Amino acid sequence: MLKLPRTVVCLALAFGASAPVAAQTPDPLVDPYRDISTRIIEAALADSAAWNRLAALTDGFGNRLSGSEALERAIDWIVEEMRHDGLDNPHTEPVKVPHWVRGQESAELVSPRKVALPMLGLGGSIATPKQGITAEVLIVDSFDDLKARVAEAKGKIVLFDVPFTDYGATVAYRSRGAVEAARVGAVASLIRSVTPNSIRSPHTGAMNYDSTVSRIPAAALTVEDAMMLHRMQQRGERVVMKLVMQAQTLPDADSRNVMAEVTGREHPEEVVVLGGHIDSWDVGTGAMDDAGGVVAAWEAVRLIKQLGLTPRRTIRAVGWTNEENGLRGGRAYRESRTPEQVAGHILAIESDGGVFRPIGFGAGASDSAVAILQRVITLLQPIGADSLSRPGGGADIGPLMERGVPGLGLNTVGDRYFWYHHSQGDMADKLDPVDVARCVAAMAVMAYVVAELPEPLPKGVPQARE
Repeated sequence: MLKLPRTVVCLALAFGASAPVAAQTPDPLVDPYRDISTRIIEAALADSAAWNRLAALTDGFGNRLSGSEALERAIDWIVEEMRHDGLDNPHTEPVKVPHWVRGQESAELVSPRKVALPMLGLGGSIATPKQGITAEVLIVDSFDDLKARVAEAKGKIVLFDVPFTDYGATVAYRSRGAVEAARVGAVASLIRSVTPNSIRSPHTGAMNYDSTVSRIPAAALTVEDAMMLHRMQQRGERVVMKLVMQAQTLPDADSRNVMAEVTGREHPEEVVVLGGHIDSWDVGTGAMDDAGGVVAAWEAVRLIKQLGLTPRRTIRAVGWTNEENGLRGGRAYRESRTPEQVAGHILAIESDGGVFRPIGFGAGASDSAVAILQRVITLLQPIGADSLSRPGGGADIGPLMERGVPGLGLNTVGDRYFWYHHSQGDMADKLDPVDVARCVAAMAVMAYVVAELPEPLPKGVPQARE
């Protein structure tokens, strides 16, 4: 195991925050946990165990799309490693998941010149006819632009060349592009990959169909090629492409959520759950999205166990399956538990934004729960992860939050996250071992202290916020 030099650990503690750490105001709620939080942070930063485990998982099993053999072998490995770690109750729970298979695919520019174009079919897309689709391309820059040019769209491949602004706005073209293109008579839908930065690498992701319109194939081109085709059109050139896709959706497959815990000493039935999703898209190795989140949660629980800490309540690490194209794992986790067991969850924490340098958490909780969490998070000032914002949470803990369980989503300096998101570039080298260790520390401190508080966090669905 690679040991981080003591100077690195000290620098990580000293310069983790973006501003100098202010003197602490006495707080009887969290003061009893300051020394143990320091121990947790120092232990997390003492070596690169978390990054090494992340690399072993992603290098060893590769990408892990729902329904794939790689995903199931990775889950087998995780549960066995959890046993070796000495964690309590390592096991899996069954989940039926969608099984979409990419198959062979290609895109070729036919006119004004012939050249193969890098592409990735969008998850859930149908196939083209066996011979492919060869058609003129209509390039538009928005849904409104498509509506304005509806007379030109019939029988064409529509390409949405939409620059990245933020994920929520731009991903709408990945999600709805095929529906809107089919509505105007297009034969296929293409998008400019949803990313602010590119070296001619396409990005995939889930898309949707609508029962009111025909289903047409959908794929992503690179940023560079989408812009090139747009320039050709603007020069008055006729753009023609051939698209071949063999994608298919098979019957639902068997998968599993994977988990282990440290059992609470007084209230084992009350649970702090933390985790990420173990599935990924079928490109890269899913290191950022989201093996890092699974490993950070797993390592946080392992660290608590290693330090000989037995919290008042149970702390459970979970790798949820099928977040990427179905969210079945998060729903199955809740639905496999009785209402009383769900109510026993006092906090749910998720990491699904890349385990880059942590800056704090986003909270989806009642005002009274947030008031307590704002005090607890001050314990993370030494690593600069003491910011609590609203709203927050995550996709896999969403079903628990719907039942009033307070939720936290780990916030990181993820300015490079969408550079590699859902692409071949999502591999372990994009993550720094010290940043991964900080994420472990942040999740471990929040989970342990909340699990150890004299009273559980107040429940309640969070109020809507501006």
